[in-house]
Amino acid sequence: MTSDLHNLALHSPYTGGDDVLLGDGSAQSISHTDKNLISVFQLCSTNGVAVTFTPTYFQVRDLTTGALRLEGKPKDGTYEWPKHNMSKPPSLAYASVVKTSMSDWHSRLGHPAISVLQKMISIDELADAGHLQADTPVVSSVLVAAPSSSPSPPETQSSPGIEILHNPQAPLPQQAQPSHQAQSSQQAPPSDDQSTQQAQQWDTAHPTQQTQPQRPTSSPSTSLRSTCENSHQPANPKQTQPPPAPPSPTRKSNRQKKPVQKLNLSAIVYQSHEVVPTSVAEALRDPRWRAAMCEEIDNHIREHTWDLISSTVAENIVGSKWIFTIKRHANGAISKFKARLVAKGFNQRPGIDYHETFSPVIKPSTIRLVLSVSVSKNWQIRQFDVNHAFLQGKLDDEVYMTQPPGFVNKDEPQAVCKLRKAIYGLKQTPQAWYNELRTFLLQYGFVNSLADASLFIYNNNGVLLYMLVYVDDIILTGNSQPHLDKFITSLSNRFSLKDLGTLSYFLGMEAQYLPDGLLLTQRRYIADLLHKNNMTDCKSVPTPMCPNTKLTLTSGDQLKDPSQYRALVGSLQYLSLTRPDVSYAVNKLSQFMHKPTDIHWSAVKRILRYLSGTQSQGIFYSKTNAPSLHAYTDADWGGDKYDYISTGAYIVYYGKHPIAWSSKKQKGVSRSSTEAEYRAVTEAVSEVIWIKSLLTEMGITPSPTPPVYCDNIGATYLAANPVFHSRMKHLALDYHFVRNLVQSRQVQVAHVTSADQLADTLIKPLPRSRFQQLAVKIGLTTGTPS
Repeated sequence: MTSDLHNLALHSPYTGGDDVLLGDGSAQSISHTDKNLISVFQLCSTNGVAVTFTPTYFQVRDLTTGALRLEGKPKDGTYEWPKHNMSKPPSLAYASVVKTSMSDWHSRLGHPAISVLQKMISIDELADAGHLQADTPVVSSVLVAAPSSSPSPPETQSSPGIEILHNPQAPLPQQAQPSHQAQSSQQAPPSDDQSTQQAQQWDTAHPTQQTQPQRPTSSPSTSLRSTCENSHQPANPKQTQPPPAPPSPTRKSNRQKKPVQKLNLSAIVYQSHEVVPTSVAEALRDPRWRAAMCEEIDNHIREHTWDLISSTVAENIVGSKWIFTIKRHANGAISKFKARLVAKGFNQRPGIDYHETFSPVIKPSTIRLVLSVSVSKNWQIRQFDVNHAFLQGKLDDEVYMTQPPGFVNKDEPQAVCKLRKAIYGLKQTPQAWYNELRTFLLQYGFVNSLADASLFIYNNNGVLLYMLVYVDDIILTGNSQPHLDKFITSLSNRFSLKDLGTLSYFLGMEAQYLPDGLLLTQRRYIADLLHKNNMTDCKSVPTPMCPNTKLTLTSGDQLKDPSQYRALVGSLQYLSLTRPDVSYAVNKLSQFMHKPTDIHWSAVKRILRYLSGTQSQGIFYSKTNAPSLHAYTDADWGGDKYDYISTGAYIVYYGKHPIAWSSKKQKGVSRSSTEAEYRAVTEAVSEVIWIKSLLTEMGITPSPTPPVYCDNIGATYLAANPVFHSRMKHLALDYHFVRNLVQSRQVQVAHVTSADQLADTLIKPLPRSRFQQLAVKIGLTTGTPS
């Protein structure tokens, strides 16, 4: 708006009947109009809005609330600022003030009767805004264009009352604001909250026909007079103005706000406030822990674990301590408070306190093979826990231990415990328990497997029972339910068992039964790792390792405290039960345990970020599986740029079920890719032969000649070549081992293309597309594979 016609480039006489309402309540007529351009940047920064342009319309929305403030359409190649027929008057600093008609006042005042409206108009002179001043202003029809192509409106030399309407940084005049409160063009732009408040006040005091009107609490005449009285009086700083009316209550949005559902679902980690005691005195103050300790002592008294004797006859006395743990279910809920009395076995001396050691730990490959066979044959899988298993074993060596802390005999405080049975913490305790269990199973008719000492097989008159032992955890399955129940009864009569029912949670591995098979995952274990390392809400990544990062022993700065790195990498090794996709990454980072750096620590956290997005992935064992044995093997020749030692890997399948896999650095430097591949073939062939012997012991006829697929043609030809070359003397053992097996038709080394090599993901970091493709092929899934 300007009073000088020369400020308009293209102008034409105005023939409409609208006037311009000034700040003092007077009105100015419009003589000419023009099309000017405004700055989009100033529009957005001043009003706190965002402008969206499309080929058919443009919209102005509030940045804070997202509410629609203005909407217009293009005209003659530009976007025209709308003037009439708007659903809501814009609460923007660029809105023009025009003369209000009777219909507008009828809508604003809450739709009163026509007679009441006419009386109000005649009293307050609403239809006529006053007389024109000497200078006749010119109002331009505002058009919106990009600031890079069109400048902002030019400055004018008009009166202060006109400048407040022309200034793009000045807010709209509030309806109850006196004229002496008008700001100059140098006023600072309003904030986003002020712009939103002005928009709400405009909407409240000027409702349209499309919104619910606000009913006045007093009479229409009084309410209107208190609101608009000051705007019709001339500005007079000395005259005392009445206080403005209180603002009308703002409207509240009734829109329901729903939380964003993330696609990355994770297992629930119960945030328990229970604290594990760090001392015996602290535990004895808690009745729950005190009850757990008393239960442990009662078990030792019942089993007659020790005898109190004088300390003078003891040759070597080991200490004792309490271990407190909170046992939890698979979902993280607390199962029980457990207190365990253990001996400080690190004080034992070989030849005096112990001679031989052994721990009954089942191999992961045996677990997966037995589960694969059981699911394929639709056998029931049961799980048991032996109560106080180590107390069942008898000691052959003389071991002396101090009395339990907190439970010292008051009559003989200087006495020591001469152990009659094995106790947790002693080096020979696992072997004593294993010998006791093995003796019972052999008497019942089981046979101890030669391939895996922790597997016991019962094969009599077509009845097959498999028993897997991992310390005091037992898995039992078989093809005859009556014989299975009979054996469970006999086992519970000999040892104190806790029947856990169908296999559900074993060694951190969750078993989920589906209509088509069994899904093995480690969601709970991964969730615990993320929670322990404060990475529950971390952003996931598609691969466990970056393919462009080469980790070496000297990369990065050495960590001041490597304990957290070593603990986390050690915990990740247990993921090998169900996650072959992280085998290479974990093996690679395990090579820096003695001297980890910040680069290595970042790589470990990347594995956690990958696991956070793939917690529900695992291996699926189908009920319709073909009993065939085959393997894939591959090697990354000179992949380690620090010492140029190759990495070999293999995956063994029983039908379509992955049974065994390995990713390991080879022992020496290979002088050719054929040599590296041949060493990897040797490791794969050894695993296949071992699985064949295990299947034979289980009463299952394996494949006569299982193929071992290799993508190196030289290694494939070398395995079948009967002529021994002199250049392979350093590989004589590996060469003759594989060649003899090939010639006796126990295995077959076949060639496969690199695109179909499934072991490729176990020897090096791969790009996202290749890694995800191989992850599906090797058997990783979140449910029944399609």
